[in-house]
Amino acid sequence: MSGFNGTGRELVLGRKTYEIFEAHWPYQPSDDPTAQALNSARKHVASQTLKSLQWSNSSLLGPDVVGAVNALKAQQGFDLQIIGSADLIRTLQAASLIDEFTTQASTTGVVMSTYVPAGEIPLGSFVQPEPSEKELARREKMAREEQRGGITKSD
Repeated sequence: MSGFNGTGRELVLGRKTYEIFEAHWPYQPSDDPTAQALNSARKHVASQTLKSLQWSNSSLLGPDVVGAVNALKAQQGFDLQIIGSADLIRTLQAASLIDEFTTQASTTGVVMSTYVPAGEIPLGSFVQPEPSEKELARREKMAREEQRGGITKSD
């Protein structure tokens, strides 16, 4: 959380993270810089259960979270930052909407890195134009086992 200063960023939060933050940050001293940043930041919240939000500058993304975040990304303006919100991250990552994962080194020495997706992950294959003799023997063995109804005890 250190390093978030609210400048140039809007938050995208899942319901659980929103509820944790909303129960804490508005009640911190007004001179707390993290509280100032989080309380003043625009917050976009993904939730299927919440109907209204009480924390200042917060709005619901609506039922189509992927579409809503895609629309936010298309707008000119601030960067969007996700804090916590593991379920939301999985949803947005599956839709290729996360441009960068950024982390830092903690005061205890834990190294947290930055990852930038480079596009689709190429899938490999073990398929060869001509199978080896060992592969042909394996296929024959599998076919015999299927005909007998399963794997034998000697396997």
